[in-house]
Amino acid sequence: MAAGNSTRRSLKKYAGPCLATNPIDRCWRCDPLWAQRRRRYSNCVLGFGRKTRGGKKGKYYVVTDASDDDMVNPKPGTLRYGVIQKQPLWIYFARDMIIRLNQELMVTSNKTIDGRGANVHIAYGGGITLQFVDNVIITNLHVHDIVSGTGGNIRDSVDHYGYRTASDGDGVSLFGATNIWVDHLSMSRCKDGLIDAIMGSTAVTLSNNHFTHHNEVMLFGASDSYSADEKMQITVAFNHFGRGLVQRMPRCRWGFFHVVNNDYTHWLMYAIGGSQHPTIVSQGNRFIAPPTIGAKEVTKRDYAAQEVWKNWIWRSEGDLLVNGAFFVESGVPFKERPFPKKDMISFKPGTFVSRLTRFAGSLNCEVGKPC
Repeated sequence: MAAGNSTRRSLKKYAGPCLATNPIDRCWRCDPLWAQRRRRYSNCVLGFGRKTRGGKKGKYYVVTDASDDDMVNPKPGTLRYGVIQKQPLWIYFARDMIIRLNQELMVTSNKTIDGRGANVHIAYGGGITLQFVDNVIITNLHVHDIVSGTGGNIRDSVDHYGYRTASDGDGVSLFGATNIWVDHLSMSRCKDGLIDAIMGSTAVTLSNNHFTHHNEVMLFGASDSYSADEKMQITVAFNHFGRGLVQRMPRCRWGFFHVVNNDYTHWLMYAIGGSQHPTIVSQGNRFIAPPTIGAKEVTKRDYAAQEVWKNWIWRSEGDLLVNGAFFVESGVPFKERPFPKKDMISFKPGTFVSRLTRFAGSLNCEVGKPC
């Protein structure tokens, strides 16, 4: 039976054997002792962020306090206190909690924020900012209803706090960040983007996330004039782009973007767009076009004339195009252009996507059981 635009897999709890369905999840989800061996998860990342280890070499830090009252001197036990520490830390949560960040959360290098085993929402306040940091993992959170911060004095490390201007209201913001892995987030309704990566952010993997109810979903490269973004390399893998989305899944500039085995079941304008000659390799995705006649095209290059974009390398291989969806390719074929294959996830045909993305979003992991 042909898939329709209302497609969404049931996320009911499965009582049978572990059903991890893609290579990232198979690395850890079937281990009943995942909670005792949390840091092994850092070995599971694939794609351009494959060297990311987060807080693997550090101690555990447990968030016991959901408050966020003091931006300059955060209390021990809070998330804000943990993420500003100098040393590597693997941060997890003592219980279910809703954290309303009063301002953006400034995360330092060599940190993992691990929501597995708890139902954790970052919501109704500021988002997560990774600015000029390296080696950060964020996993298994609900990030939604993020608002613009007013700015003010905010501590960004143990040794420093400074005045921040108003934040945009991104769910997760990468600004000059490297070696970043964002996995199994459920994201919706942020003021600006759900995930933005700008100012030379690179070596990034975004995997197993579930995106819903948002206009401008992801922006990779914020300026046509910032050529330093040519070094940007980002993998977008095994994500589900679901209900209520409009555009930018992602919208790219300058860099190299591997979009592999994602499920695009909803968009209103377009799925993938870009300007300033980004290289976009789309492999094994499923694109289900909306019923709207004028929105069948997956790709958008309206920012440039055809004589300009015809040489941009945008290639589609193994994609499943449903309900009239079509992908306009450009540039040289695959065989004429070597790609960095050691950093590219091997793809399955688009017919496999509903299985590969079946568990996208935050998981209901129970300690002592396979997740």
